[in-house]
Amino acid sequence: MHEYRVRDTERIHRGWCYDLIAETVEMPGGEAPTDGSGASPKVARREFLDHCGAVVAVPLDRTGRVGLIRQYRVPAKETMWEFPAGLRDVPGEDPAVCAARELAEEADLRADRWDELGRFYTTPGISNEMIHYYLATGLDRVPESERYERTDEERHIELVWWDLDKALTAVADGEIRNGVCALALNLTRLHLESSK
Repeated sequence: MHEYRVRDTERIHRGWCYDLIAETVEMPGGEAPTDGSGASPKVARREFLDHCGAVVAVPLDRTGRVGLIRQYRVPAKETMWEFPAGLRDVPGEDPAVCAARELAEEADLRADRWDELGRFYTTPGISNEMIHYYLATGLDRVPESERYERTDEERHIELVWWDLDKALTAVADGEIRNGVCALALNLTRLHLESSK
């Protein structure tokens, strides 16, 4: 197996939750020099987002429905169905603690139980962003006096409870177009089936 050694790293841009990085990496297929001293490595430059990572909280109520929120996403220019989620922007914070905070901030919910559903890269060809997925059960409402004051595009978040099968059908039909949400729904289904 080829060892992909990084020759050099350059930060092209520093952002608020990610940096744009360029790395020169040794690739397979180097050419042997004429003096017989061994193959000289072939190199390639790759640019990617060095991302702080994120979490997703899948709220599941006592009747088996999942709580989806609708939120406007600037890059997609769409209001999308998704789960409460957020950046891991507090250094050293446990991802489950981050997920609990996002559930409270975006859905006004608390959970008694958290089950990890998995950790996955979103787009490993262009980013090292890894998302931690959690199932939140034993739900209660956050008291009105303790609720987070949402701003900007989060101000108009709407929480709607969906039957899990209906939500999975909405993925297949294209109504749910957020890939992170689609994976979370399937991870939830697999978790529930394996728990029977």
